Amino acid sequence: MELTLVLVLAVVATVGVAVFSGRLGVAAPLVLVIVGAGLSFVPGFPDLEIPPEFILAGVLPPLLYSAAVNMPAQDFRRNFKPITALAVVLVVVTTLGTGWFFHALIPDLGWPAAFALGAVISPTDAVAATSVGKKLGLPSRVVAVLEGEGLVNDASALVLLRSAVAALAGTVSLWGVAGDFVFAVVVASVIGLIVGYANVRLRGLLNDPILTTAISLIVPFIAYLPAEEAGASGVLAVVVAGLVTGHQASSHLGAQDRIAEAINWRTLAFLLEGAVFLLMGLELKKSIEDVQESSFSTWHAVGLGLAASLIVILLRIAFVAPMVALLRRDTQRAQESITRLDEMQARLDAREPDNLLTERRLRHMQTRMTRVSADVAFKLNETLGWRGGVVLGWAGMRGAITVAAAQTLPSDTPHRPQLILIAFVVAGTTLLLQGFTLPGVIRMAKVAPDDQDRLRDEYSHLVTELQQAALEALGDPDVIGSGDSMMSDAVIDMVRNDSIIGRARVQSETEGQTDGREQYFRLRLRVLSAERDALLRVRKLGVYSSQSLTYAQHLLDLEEARLEQLSNDKAE
Repeated sequence: MELTLVLVLAVVATVGVAVFSGRLGVAAPLVLVIVGAGLSFVPGFPDLEIPPEFILAGVLPPLLYSAAVNMPAQDFRRNFKPITALAVVLVVVTTLGTGWFFHALIPDLGWPAAFALGAVISPTDAVAATSVGKKLGLPSRVVAVLEGEGLVNDASALVLLRSAVAALAGTVSLWGVAGDFVFAVVVASVIGLIVGYANVRLRGLLNDPILTTAISLIVPFIAYLPAEEAGASGVLAVVVAGLVTGHQASSHLGAQDRIAEAINWRTLAFLLEGAVFLLMGLELKKSIEDVQESSFSTWHAVGLGLAASLIVILLRIAFVAPMVALLRRDTQRAQESITRLDEMQARLDAREPDNLLTERRLRHMQTRMTRVSADVAFKLNETLGWRGGVVLGWAGMRGAITVAAAQTLPSDTPHRPQLILIAFVVAGTTLLLQGFTLPGVIRMAKVAPDDQDRLRDEYSHLVTELQQAALEALGDPDVIGSGDSMMSDAVIDMVRNDSIIGRARVQSETEGQTDGREQYFRLRLRVLSAERDALLRVRKLGVYSSQSLTYAQHLLDLEEARLEQLSNDKAE
């Protein structure tokens, strides 16, 4: 009964804080941590004993899967370099730097325990940063880098933590750690790819939104568990499975399946995110009490946590500066490659198929060239200048995963209660300090938002391509039929006049004409299928931004789901 009451109060608190923080323009996770910390000191409030493994193995996989499904694979690929730098290289640098600090200042703390704590506080939590950034109009590339970093850095940190914990029980060589890291990444990626592809193909056979959504809820664990059993990174396997699912869903799942899944996963992610940040605050009192029972001063641990917070902030700022400079050099190289690409494209356009270069091979080369040119245009149009670098450097908040990971340290770890409190202080300090000041940093840096005029023009061109595909479909006998089975001219004209969002004129203009309504629904769905195929083709080319592609995909899904529902209602 007590646990049920706590769960009810947690949901109410999460929803209430979301409404309250939204009106104040503050990220909800920041307020939830404060609310949780306050509740932990309320007399009579129950002490929650939640195993850290429940957070890492029960909550983290669905959270990361939900974020990965909604992240366009195109954005992840194009930002792979900064994402890898922040999520892997910076995690290693932070682990080594803070590990050295802890080893130097904490008596009797060996190198393995010091590096374990360094790994615990190295990953950032992008939830608060991206929620603030989206509200304040951060450019989509900065948001994509932060989201990508948040997806991968937990995997890097947990692999390093596992190696450090193993070193506590024995000797582990540097080459052994590197080998374990490579093994964890490769095996997790393979498992994630297999689960992701199998997921969309098997669910595509069900053709039922309830069943497909139910299956999707266990997909994160289907990817996580075998990877962990194999000694790889279960977290990374979940991320890869989510990216593959999000990219392949539009090809294999129905519109109603995608809409239902998106709504359910957004709701679940909202509740889980609120729960982990609320739980983080609730654990403050217990962390302090555990330290008070030992000989290690509480204030000493808090002081070390504050110093470590300063170190991780400075390390990130110092790391981001040269990273942005290297990305700027990539932009210069992209500018220099335009002439060469134009020459290659001209030679390719003039080339005719022959025995050495078949027509299929020539089309593949054309597609590849178009993608390369689109990637170059992306680097030129969506640069990460020093202003974006300032935001990336300051958006290094830690979160509840840091606290949960600290609690997985073995019971015989030297000064374990103090290490957990230090991790809590680092997570709480960076989350609240950087979270509350990030809006001001964004305003002072004057980061330019996405060019809305360019996006509108781009979306207009995309719609034109989709409409052209619709017109071609309406001239295809396989679509409209032929002879006696041909659709009526009135139905063809109505479908031809429809845009991506179809008009429901069929309700009035074909009232009482059952055949006309059935023809309209059937033909409109066929045309929508042609538009969807065209959208998938241009997505493969990469000539449009993920914002335009996602918006067009959403509109197509809504229209297809509406027409399918109307068609089913008429059939009943």
